[in-house]
Amino acid sequence: MSDPRYPIGPMPIHLSLSPEERQEALGALRALPAELRAAVHGLDDRQLDTPYREGGWTLRQVVHHVADSHMNAYVRVKLALTEENPTIKPYDEGRWAALPDSLLAPGVSLELLEALHARLLAVLEGVQDWGRLWTHPAQGRTTTLDTLLGMYAWHGRHHVAHITGLRGRQGW
Repeated sequence: MSDPRYPIGPMPIHLSLSPEERQEALGALRALPAELRAAVHGLDDRQLDTPYREGGWTLRQVVHHVADSHMNAYVRVKLALTEENPTIKPYDEGRWAALPDSLLAPGVSLELLEALHARLLAVLEGVQDWGRLWTHPAQGRTTTLDTLLGMYAWHGRHHVAHITGLRGRQGW
């Protein structure tokens, strides 16, 4: 791993996915809540409050960030399905990670993520037009629902790798 910020490599941006890639991404989202729960299973507070890299978030913050981010993904999907090329609302991930709810036990966000992904997958599995557009003003680009699906499938694997990577390096 040359860059600890990107343990599985940088996020790929695809405007469209093949049907096989789409099913793989949906499978990654389906598996994420259990994989994230397993990644932090058995960690004590000291371990959870350890940053995954120098200058990075703690493992506890990573878990809460995944829930925050995927809540935004859920809203973005619903906006893209119900509006014509909506401009989504960005948020400051770092400032969100510094709020008091990021000090809660990870189980709070793990439970939220399980319910959220049940709803997110129910919506995604009904998508007929993966080319529906949405615009991210901070990134200055318009992308598709396929792009969003690929991004969030990668996002979950990326953060699980932050946690499992630190566990491996520390021998936890």
